[in-house]
Amino acid sequence: MEFLYEYGLFFAKAITFVIAVIAIIAAIAGAAHKQKHKKGELDITDLSEQFDDVEHHMTEHLLSKEEFKQHEKELKKQQKLQDKADKNSEKETPHRLFVVDFKGSIDAREVNSLREEISAILAVANKDDEVFVRLESGGGMVHGYGLASSQLDRVRQQGIPLTASVDKVAASGGYMMACVADKIISAPFAILGSIGVIAQIPNFNKLLKKSNIEFEQLTAGEYKRTLTMFGENTDKGREKFVEELEETHLLFKEFVSEHRPSLDIAKVATGEHWFGLKAKELGLVDDIQTSDDYLLQASKERKVIAIKYEVKKGLAEKFGKAASISVENVVNKLWQNNRIFPS
Repeated sequence: MEFLYEYGLFFAKAITFVIAVIAIIAAIAGAAHKQKHKKGELDITDLSEQFDDVEHHMTEHLLSKEEFKQHEKELKKQQKLQDKADKNSEKETPHRLFVVDFKGSIDAREVNSLREEISAILAVANKDDEVFVRLESGGGMVHGYGLASSQLDRVRQQGIPLTASVDKVAASGGYMMACVADKIISAPFAILGSIGVIAQIPNFNKLLKKSNIEFEQLTAGEYKRTLTMFGENTDKGREKFVEELEETHLLFKEFVSEHRPSLDIAKVATGEHWFGLKAKELGLVDDIQTSDDYLLQASKERKVIAIKYEVKKGLAEKFGKAASISVENVVNKLWQNNRIFPS
């Protein structure tokens, strides 16, 4: 029995050692894999070609075989005439419309992909082209959306026309991005505006005191920390915090005014939001139109190309992102139900 006991103990130790070695190897391999795929890839989609394919597919199903055959024959004839005319006139390559999508989270982490997409477009675009941003965001952290706005401003700095499209929502930080564009279009019931700043912080100081728990926080600088979660907040700290919010709001208003000088900023920078139709009356948007209509019309005259930058993620990252998105969706739903849009 003693032999079996010692053998079992040895076997358990051996198994533990093997598992530990496998875990270490897996961790190293995982780190190497993540490093290998750290760099993302540009996904380039010809939307003009997709629109043509859809039209062709629909026409094929709606017409009889004889009618469709005649239709195809007529199209080929027109294409030959067009090709001949283009050759004789030495027609230039059609101007391009570059499409990027920005569906912003609270921390605007999507700016990492946006900066790559904008850089790729600027490498080949000229002033005859156009950049079209399908924008969806209820806002978030000031510095994140400030950087995202700056990325869009790079397009305008190069003299390339920039159009922002809002099908659902561009509020607070989202509108900060939209206002950079030369032109803003919006769906009739899209939500826009919320030019304001909000900050919320819970305080557990009374609960800690009730539980006889002391909290110490040491700082150098009178306003290194104004409000805290665990310490006892003071009126002086609150006043300073509100002052900082007002300064941020002022910067926000100046930014919007700079890019849309025709706006009555005092009227629209109250933190309120409006639906597309009312937003047009106020001057927050230029036209009422969905992104689908705009792109379909543009494809008749321009080559429409969608640009998307993606970084390949490992299994652990995918699970983590899924969990993060689930939590964020709950928070966003609560915000929308309470009409809260942070900057």
